[in-house]
Amino acid sequence: MKKTIFPKPLKKGAKIAVISPAGAVDAAQLEKGIEMIKSRGFEPVLGEHLYTKFSNGYNYAGTESERLSDINRAFNDNSISAVWASRGGYGCQHLVQHLKLKKFTENPKWYIGYSDNTVIQSYLLNKGFASIHGQTIKTSSFGVTDESYDMIFDVLKGKMPKYALKSNAFNKQGNIEGELVGGNLALIYALLGTKYSFDFRDKILFIEDIGENFYALDRMIMSLELAGVFGKIKGLIVGGMTNMGDEKENKSYEESFDEFAYKLISEKVSKYKFPVVFGFPNGHIKDNRPLIIGGNVKLQVKDKVKIEF
Repeated sequence: MKKTIFPKPLKKGAKIAVISPAGAVDAAQLEKGIEMIKSRGFEPVLGEHLYTKFSNGYNYAGTESERLSDINRAFNDNSISAVWASRGGYGCQHLVQHLKLKKFTENPKWYIGYSDNTVIQSYLLNKGFASIHGQTIKTSSFGVTDESYDMIFDVLKGKMPKYALKSNAFNKQGNIEGELVGGNLALIYALLGTKYSFDFRDKILFIEDIGENFYALDRMIMSLELAGVFGKIKGLIVGGMTNMGDEKENKSYEESFDEFAYKLISEKVSKYKFPVVFGFPNGHIKDNRPLIIGGNVKLQVKDKVKIEF
């Protein structure tokens, strides 16, 4: 088994490409995030089609070829040290068949994002490269926590995250170590059965999601079970589950960690022996702390939870 490759720590003045691989964004939504990159001593390099808009049943940030052009240019430009997605949404699945990594392999760089970017991160890990599952640039305009960005810049500089969490009633205890895979549940589900899906064997799986009906959440978890995912993994980390179900009926609709969503997941994995952590601060939530997809995780679930890369 090949060891996952981590990009080199960024030095002051390093260039960070900002691209839009999926949904369209407005310039005003990225101002704070781009200024943040500058204030940390790095140079943002804006993709040619960062603010392009193309409507085709969804408001994409350009046509497939335009979005592909930006990401391939960023991946293969040796002067670029990291690539940061402006947002998620939908559209990354259009790109994975046509991604080029010829020069990327010579000069690996961090890819940063979440939500729809799970597709790109699964692709990169299948090629042997780690990535950062964390805030996009757009979310900086939504009142998210400063710490969620601080920790991304820490990772870019070479400092890996450590977490200590309170216990959760749905947790299952255990002490394991393994490589982290996963991201947005809907995209993990969408990639099942394709060559771009994660390899789940002996891995620790992370999942999060937003805006799903409870039956849809149940269906996705059932699909993972039917695909044998839960029989392969060594552990499960569950992050944000928010805006779930019917807004009028769900009293926890605005909560980061929806209790009924957690109950559904807990019931589905109760027969498996691996440890489970609920309530991890990552996902479509205000306090979205970074995880390293492809990183080796030490997971300890007791009265308290420790997660260390």
